[in-house]
This record gives sequence, structure tokens and C-alpha cells, in this order.
Amino acid sequence: MLKLSVPILPPSPPAHWWGLSHLAAMRPDYLGYVQQLQFQYIDIAHLQILNEHIFHVFNPDWVREILVTQSAALIRWERATEVFSHSMGQSVLVTEGAQWERQRRMLQPGFAPKRVAGYAKLMTDAARTAFSKLVKPKNDPKVDIEALMTGITLDVIMGVLFGNQQVQDSRSVANSIQTLSQFAVSQLFKPLPWPMWTPVPAVLNARRAIKKLNQLIDHHIHAAPEPDQASEQGLLTMLQLTRDPNHPNQGLSDQELHDQIMVTFQAGHETSATALTWWCGLIARHPDVAARIHDEVTKVLQGQDPTPETLAQLPWLQASLKEALRLYPPAALLFNRRACQNIKAGPWTIPKGSLIAITPFVIQRDIRWFDAPDEFRPERFIYSIEIPRGAWMPFGVGPRVCIGQHFALLEMGLIAAMMVQRYRLSWPDDATWPKTNLGVTLRPATPMVLNITPR
Repeated sequence: MLKLSVPILPPSPPAHWWGLSHLAAMRPDYLGYVQQLQFQYIDIAHLQILNEHIFHVFNPDWVREILVTQSAALIRWERATEVFSHSMGQSVLVTEGAQWERQRRMLQPGFAPKRVAGYAKLMTDAARTAFSKLVKPKNDPKVDIEALMTGITLDVIMGVLFGNQQVQDSRSVANSIQTLSQFAVSQLFKPLPWPMWTPVPAVLNARRAIKKLNQLIDHHIHAAPEPDQASEQGLLTMLQLTRDPNHPNQGLSDQELHDQIMVTFQAGHETSATALTWWCGLIARHPDVAARIHDEVTKVLQGQDPTPETLAQLPWLQASLKEALRLYPPAALLFNRRACQNIKAGPWTIPKGSLIAITPFVIQRDIRWFDAPDEFRPERFIYSIEIPRGAWMPFGVGPRVCIGQHFALLEMGLIAAMMVQRYRLSWPDDATWPKTNLGVTLRPATPMVLNITPR
């Protein structure tokens, strides 16, 4: 008799109630739960929750094998794309197949390194303006770092998108984005998510936030000059004028333009603000590293504003930012992927129809690749310590790698250099290191309030 071969699945933790016990365990601390999975199963673990089979992959080589070599056999988890489509429409963040490929082709020129470098002065101007307002009395040097960085990066993204237009109520806008961030992630961890018509407080708050952001984006799109009248070609103008290289007569529809601007606005400032917040906290906690960066910045910049060219001459600053992104990647977990056919992960076969979960926060703290992985050691990125290519992936990897990574790294570098140039950062005597709060970005759970002393 012919025997059919049955694929052997990777190891699984014990489960109860059809796997809902996994959901109950991960909901209060998802990242901690996944860290325990990695500690116990090392490279890969299999969970079943109701009818879903979920494979957590931790081996960097296998991650690249999945997301790069086998990317054509993957789509993003349907629930995640539906949840994010409520606030970001059918944008490049959530679309699939030919629609995604078309959008990516049309957006890519706006985030090419050469074009991004042209935004540098806008970034330094926004930082200088914000820092000029930090006139603190000597007996009260405390500053909410996240609020400061959010204000700067909001000004930057507004300038990049709309030229000289500004956000009039930046705190309210930031709160709306954070409300949607928390709501979206909470929807992912429910057996059945709340429909958007449900009159429960969480959904009502999310709908109000979506309405506010839609009104903001539409107002600024309509207030912008016509493309041929624009004195400076911002990203909005570029998107209005762009054509699909494969179909030169096709541009973005009005709705596509709105959706791409919306996702750029939300993702284009929150990730940088969050990363800079964690970096400031780490620098304040490590005055020896801060002193080394300050010496480097002083020597290279000679009191001038940083530029894309001078940033390349600041290895310790760049290494400190990379190390902050390793410890606290803004995108702490990637969108789950659905396998459209059998997927190879090292010696294992992930069956067609399964979900694949990849968590940079955990992969980047693996002791196999990083000695003392929970410690802040920028020298990892200074000296020739071999790190597997997939072990540091704060912007993802493969065709879906973050389109704005060059923009984010430049913005973070310029703002960080100007911060060190002007201020010493330290922790108040009564302050403690904040816990993490997992939304779309990994934010501090409580305000990060630091002492800022002018140099």
C-alpha cells in the first residue's frame, strides 16, 4: 500500500481551549511571550490558534530565505491589511500583487537616496526651530522627549509633503495617530476583531481619529498649489505628477493620492520620533557614549549644521542610532505573512495556508548574534563583529522593506547630531526606565522625561 508522506511540523508549546490559551498568554506582553518562544525553541516554533497555524521564525538566514527568496509565495495577513486599510486606505502598506507593484514603482523615486538628501535642510530647520523654543529655567530642566521629537518629525513630514504648510494642532494629531496605532494592534490579538460599525468606545475613538486625519490630509492636499505652480517640488507635487513607468499615461487617482499621502504622513514621522525617543533615553543612560559622540560631532561639524555628507563622518553617532534601532526597533513585529504555497524554512516545510510571524525585536536580541544582547553597546557597529544579515532588520527585508528607510536614517542622524551638539541629556534622580508599549510602533509606555542641559 502506498503511504502518503505527512510533513512533520516544528515543535509547539502546549495549548488549551483550541489554542486560545496562547492568545490569553500573549495579549498582556506579546514581545515577552515571543521571547520565551525563542528561548525555548531557538529557531522556529509552531502555534495553532483555532484553525490558524502560525510559525514563528527566529533564524536570520531562514527569515531572509522566506522574505527574499520566497517572497512571491507570500501575501500579508488578511486581517492585518483589513485593519490598517481603515486608516490608510488602499495604500502601498496594505495592497498586494499588481496593485502593490504599481504603487511601489510610482512611489520609489520619491524616496530614492538622492531625493531624500534634498530634504536635509528642511529637517535641520525643523530641529533648530524646535530647539530654539527649549528655554528651560535652571531649576526645571525636564523635557518630555517623545513630545519634542514628535513635534520635530511632524514639522518635517509636513514640509516634505506640503511645503510650508504646518500642523496647527500637532499634539491632537499625534494623539489621533497613537489612538489608531493602539487600536489596530489590539484588533490583531482578538479571536474576532470589532467591526468598525460597532458602537463601543475603542471603535468610536478610532473612527474619530480617522475622521480627523482624513480632514487634515484633504485640507492640505486642497490647499497645496497646482503642480505646475509649485515653486518647490514637494512629495505631494511629485505624486501628483508621477506616472507608472510601465504605463506612462497612468497616474495616481485622487483616492490613491490621498491614501499614499495618508500612509506617508502617519508612518513618516511616528517611526523616526519613536526611534529618536529611545535613542535619547539610551544616550542619557550612557554618558560615556554621549561624550564620545559629542567629541566626534564637535570635531567634524565645527559648530555647523550636519549634512548628509558630514553624517558619513560620524561613525559613533551612526553606530549609536543603529544600536538603538536594534534594542527598540519601531516596527517591533512585521506583518504576518500568509503562505500561498509550501514554504521552506531551513530543514522545515511550512504548509501552504499557514501564517508566518517574524519579530525583529526578538531576533535582534538573540544572544547567538549579539553578546550581552540587552545592553546598549554601539561599538558592535564600529568594530568588525560579524552579524548575520537578517539579524538586524529594523526596516524589514525583501521586496516589502520599508520604502522610507533612507528618509528615516537621514532624519534621525541629523536631529540626533543637532541634539548632541546643543544639549547634555540625563535622567532625573527619581526616574525609571519605561516599559514598552506595543502599537504600530514600539513606544515607551510612560512619558520619557529627561533633563536637558544646554552645553
